[in-house]
Amino acid sequence: MSRPEDLAPPEVFYNDSESQKYTSSTRVQHIQAKMSLRALELLNLSHMSFVLDIGCGSGLSGEILTEEGHVWCGVDISPSMLATGLTRELEGDLMLHDMGQGLPFRAGTFDAAISISAIQWLCNADTSYNDPKQRLMRFFNTLFACLKKGGKFVAQFYPKNDDQTEQILGAAKVAGFSGGLVVDDPESKKNKKYYLVLSAGASQEEEQVNLQGVTMNAEELAKTKRDRRKEVESNKVYINRKKELMRKRGRKVAKDSKFTGRKRRPRF
Repeated sequence: MSRPEDLAPPEVFYNDSESQKYTSSTRVQHIQAKMSLRALELLNLSHMSFVLDIGCGSGLSGEILTEEGHVWCGVDISPSMLATGLTRELEGDLMLHDMGQGLPFRAGTFDAAISISAIQWLCNADTSYNDPKQRLMRFFNTLFACLKKGGKFVAQFYPKNDDQTEQILGAAKVAGFSGGLVVDDPESKKNKKYYLVLSAGASQEEEQVNLQGVTMNAEELAKTKRDRRKEVESNKVYINRKKELMRKRGRKVAKDSKFTGRKRRPRF
C-alpha cells in the first residue's frame, strides 16, 4: 500500500473528499484519539496548559486536548482539512500554515506542542525548491523559540525508514532540544508507533517530560560524563565549536583564520 507522502503534497492529497472521508471514519477517530492520549501521557502536562497542535487537520486531536482540559491552537497546510474542522465547531483556533516554513509565533508562547501523524511530511521533497533538511531545521528552530523555557513537544510520526528517523532526531538536537524516541509495540509491524519526545531546556516547575521508554540518548549521556572528566577546552576550541554549530543551523559565520581565538595583547 502506497504512503500518502509518496502520492502528492499534503495540501493536494487531503482535498475535500479525502478530508471528509478521513474525518468521518470511526477507525481513524479511534486511532487518532488513542495516539493523542498517549502523546498527552508522555507530555505530563499540568491542567489548563496552552498547547500547539501541529498538523491538526480537522481537529480530531484537538478535541482530545479540549476534553483533557487544555487550551489549544492548531496549524495545518490543508485548506480542506481546516474547512472540515470549522464545520465541527471546535473550541481551538485554526490556522492555515506550512510548518516547513517555520512556525510564526512569538517566543515563549506555548507551554507544550503535539503533532499526530504529521512531521514525516517534512522529509519529502515534493517540489524542486523544498529541501527536507532546510524544512526540518526551520521547523525545529522556530518550534524551540515559540515554546516556553522547559516547554515540551511530543510528535507521533510514521518514518519511512531509519534514515528519516535519524534525520528528524538530528534536526531536533541541532535546534537545542533534548529527549529521544519512544517506540510502542516495537515487535508488532501493524501496531508499532514512534513518538518523538523532546524538551526545550530545563524548567523550574516540578513537572517533567515522561521519558519512560526513551532510548536515544543512553550512549550520549555516558559520553558526556566521560567528557566532563577531560580538561576544560581552550578559547580557540570553544570558538571553533560554536562557529561549527552556527554553520549547521544555517547562519552566516566569519571564515576561520590564524587569528581565530588568538589571545589579544594587553595593549594595542
